[in-house]
Parts: sequence; C-alpha cells; structure tokens
Amino acid sequence: MAKGFLEYREGNSLLHRLNPLAKLIISLALCAACFITESIPFLLALIAAITVSSALCGVGGLCLGLLKGLFKLSAILFVIQVLFIRSGEPLFIIPIVNLPITDYGVEFSLRLVLRLCGAALPLAVTVSVTRSGDITNVLTSKLGIPYKYSFALGTAIRFIPLFSSEMSGIIEAQTARGVSFDTKNPLKKLRLIAPMCVPLLISSVKKIDAGAMSAELRGFNLRRKDSAYKKFPITPKDLAAIAASVAVFASAFVI
Repeated sequence: MAKGFLEYREGNSLLHRLNPLAKLIISLALCAACFITESIPFLLALIAAITVSSALCGVGGLCLGLLKGLFKLSAILFVIQVLFIRSGEPLFIIPIVNLPITDYGVEFSLRLVLRLCGAALPLAVTVSVTRSGDITNVLTSKLGIPYKYSFALGTAIRFIPLFSSEMSGIIEAQTARGVSFDTKNPLKKLRLIAPMCVPLLISSVKKIDAGAMSAELRGFNLRRKDSAYKKFPITPKDLAAIAASVAVFASAFVI
C-alpha cells in the first residue's frame, strides 16, 4: 500500500540508520543555511543535493511530490513579490498598467521561493526516515525536554499522514457518489472540499480521544527521562554527518 504524506518509510539507508538527534540537527542546519545564504546557485545546489539524498533513501517520490506542491505556492509568491518590489533597475515594463519589473525584484523573489523549498525539504525527509516514537524518545532522553511536550510533537507528526489518508478516503467516497473533484478552478474546488472538513474533524476528534485514552492506560503521566527502553548512542557516523551539515551551514556565510 502506498505511503501517505510524511509517513515513515522503512529502509536501511545511511540516513535511516543515523541517530534521530543527528538527523534533527542536520535538518535544522540545512534549513538555517537556506535562510542565511544570499546565493541563488547555493540554494539550487542544496535543493538538488537533498533531492538526490532522498532518492537514495527511498523517499524520492515524497521529495518530488513536495516540490511539486511547493512550486504552485512558490509561483504565486513569486508573482506577488515581483509585482510589488520597485527597487532595482527595470528589466521591462508591463504595458497597460505601466508596471516595471526590476532585476532586484526578480532576484529577491527567486531567492524567497528557493528558501521556502530548501527549508521544507530537510524536515520532510527527516520525518519520513525517522519513526515518530524515536523522535519523541530522543528529545526526552538526549535534550531533556519533558515527555508530554515531546509526545505532543511526535503525535502531531504521526497524525499528519493519518489525516491525509482520512481525507483521501472521504474524497473517494464523495467521488463514488457522483461529486467531481477534477475541476481546475481553485475556487470551485475549494467549495467542494470545504464541506469535507466536518466529517474529517469528527473522525479526528474520535481518533485523538482514543489515542488519549490509550496513553493514559499505558501510564503516560508516569513517564520519565529514563523510561524509554530504546537507547540512542551517538556513533562516529553520526558525528561525521553532523560535521558535514555544520560545514554546509558555515559555507552559507561565505558563499
């Protein structure tokens, strides 16, 4: 069965075997590098490297799908930024409205959308190659974050693909009843999807209530820092991966 968005993918790649804390540090370092650098080629190279790495880990489809979704949002942001930025030398002027498009506006807008893509990809890939329970436990055992906060974060990550799958099921049920969702009009599509939020909300509340009851029965309030049975030692390969990500982060200041 096909995996949903941000759902954990089984694998034996190097990224799968890294310590969850190391993966979090790497993703945060890459995200920070995207916002620090001013170089468009650096951003393109970083996005390409993340895409290739995700393919090697077996989550290339997720990465490409996320890029496709971000492209639509990025196109809207790019057009808005280009139209409203007046700084720089005019490249050409839009007739009728007499609106100039400047070189600085194009460069700034392109950098903005590349930063958006570059910052979203590392976190998405990390979540897809790391179990949510491992993220919860490493945040508590290694960083000392109270378990209830780590559990809330892990549960939120786990429920994203669940809600996505639930929404897909609701849409399929409505399609079987004759509702057509293949329209290209975004406003019409929004009107069709908006009523689906009610059954999704009801289903979500039921699942959250069942999850809360299950956590209480398993002694949620008794969990401590050392309660996890699984340990996460830092290995040389974790240190090497962290060092590589720190080098990328440092190069963002230079390039």
